[in-house]
Amino acid sequence: MSAPRPSETDASEASPLSDAATPGITGALARWRVLAYIVGVGLLALVAAMIAKYSADEGQYMRVIGPVHGFLYAVYLVLAIDLALKARWSMKGTVLVLLAGVVPFVSFYAERQVTRKVRAGEKL
Repeated sequence: MSAPRPSETDASEASPLSDAATPGITGALARWRVLAYIVGVGLLALVAAMIAKYSADEGQYMRVIGPVHGFLYAVYLVLAIDLALKARWSMKGTVLVLLAGVVPFVSFYAERQVTRKVRAGEKL
């Protein structure tokens, strides 16, 4: 006997880490969700480091956070394109999701919207 499936509201709140190794759209969505959160937090840290650099002449934070965020954003782009190809997004939807990682707080909003649409089977 298999375990009962969680309701739709439970599924939207579930941790994406449990599905990250799953092949197909479910795994691609889970991997992208994890990176969307990480890139969002990293971008906020980058903004804080930029404020520290230009207001208090504390550039050491930028030297660490900048390259780390840049690398993670590159991984975010790859995972977003992987998800876009599997979910057959439009070019416009794909570009908007790719840009969501460069505006503070937008990656969190994009993660919620993309997750809802992908789970509903809607195109972006």
